[in-house]
Amino acid sequence: MTTNPSPTITAQPMRATATGAALVGLLLGLCTFPVAADAAERYQQLALDTARSHVDFEVKVLWLVGVHGRFGNVHGMITLDHFRNAATVEAQIDAGVVTMRNRSHEEWVKSEEFFDAEHYPQITFVSDAIPLQRLQMGGDIDGMLTLRGVSRRVRFELAKPDCPATSGDDCPLEAEGSIHRSDFGMSSRRGTLSDKVELSFSIATRPMADGARR
Repeated sequence: MTTNPSPTITAQPMRATATGAALVGLLLGLCTFPVAADAAERYQQLALDTARSHVDFEVKVLWLVGVHGRFGNVHGMITLDHFRNAATVEAQIDAGVVTMRNRSHEEWVKSEEFFDAEHYPQITFVSDAIPLQRLQMGGDIDGMLTLRGVSRRVRFELAKPDCPATSGDDCPLEAEGSIHRSDFGMSSRRGTLSDKVELSFSIATRPMADGARR
C-alpha cells in the first residue's frame, strides 16, 4: 500500500508504568562517555532484548470498557551516537504474536479488520534522534510508525525514570501515547469501538553479540 506523507500525530500522554526490564540505566551510564570520542568509536549499537521487552495496547468498547492486549515479540536495536550525544531507536513488533484475556479477541485483532497480521506481519517504529539527556528527564519522542503498511509521523511521551543510572538492569525505557486506528486503515465498528488506541512501550536492551561499536 502506498501512502502520502501526513502530519505528525501527537500522542496523548498516559500514566507511566514501571516494569522489571533494562535500558535507561544502561544508556545513562553510557552518557559518561566523552563527547569527543574517536571517530572509530562514535557509534555503539544495543540489541533490544526480546525476552524482556513488550508493547501493550488498549482500545475501549462503547468508550467505557478497555480491551487490553500485549505484543510479546519486540526486536530491533538502539544506536548511540557518542559524538552527537544522541540515540535512535528502531523497533520491529510481530503483529501475529499477541496475548489477550480471550482467545477469540486475539484472533480478531490479528484479523484483516484490525492489525491484519497475515498481510502485514511487522509493525515498525523508527525514532528521530533522541538527546541522551532526555532519557534522564523524560519528554517527547518523535518518529515514524508503520502499521498495516501505512506510515505516519507520531509522537510518544518518554517517562522520567525513577531509579539511578547504576547498571543496565535498573530501568526500562518506558514510552506511552495514543494513535487513531482510522489513520492506519482500521475504520470498522466505529459505533462501538473507540478510534483511539492507547500504546505503551517497555523496552530492554542487551549488548550486541559482537559488541558492535564503530
